[in-house]
Amino acid sequence: MDNLISQVLQNILRLLLLSKEEEMLAELRKIREAVEKAPPPPPQKQNLWDEFKGFLSKYKIFGLAIAFIIGVYLGNLVQALVKDLLLPSIGLLIPGLSNLADGVVEVGTQQFAYGDFLVAFITFLIVALLVFLAVKVAKRWNVE
Repeated sequence: MDNLISQVLQNILRLLLLSKEEEMLAELRKIREAVEKAPPPPPQKQNLWDEFKGFLSKYKIFGLAIAFIIGVYLGNLVQALVKDLLLPSIGLLIPGLSNLADGVVEVGTQQFAYGDFLVAFITFLIVALLVFLAVKVAKRWNVE
């Protein structure tokens, strides 16, 4: 009986050891597969010019810069149109009005120069209208 018990215990120990060995072998196989996989090739180095061109095309910075520059000069152009042509013309049409761009109202000792505000406001309205029309035309032409 002791012999039978010792054999059973030996078989149980052998099975436990085999299962532990099999687990370790499976882990070692996983490690080998991970190590044997070829690493991805390193990214090719780009020179500064190619990297800059990629940046511009990815984020469309060049178009944004051009739009900004055109917007600044368009605003200046429209402001000159309003200040030097539109408001003096309105002053000519309405008797008794001087140049509205230089308009000032005095209240007590304070001067309120409404002319600059009027120029800025009308300039804003015209530029906003032009931007709206440009976006509408761009959508019609399918330009992004």
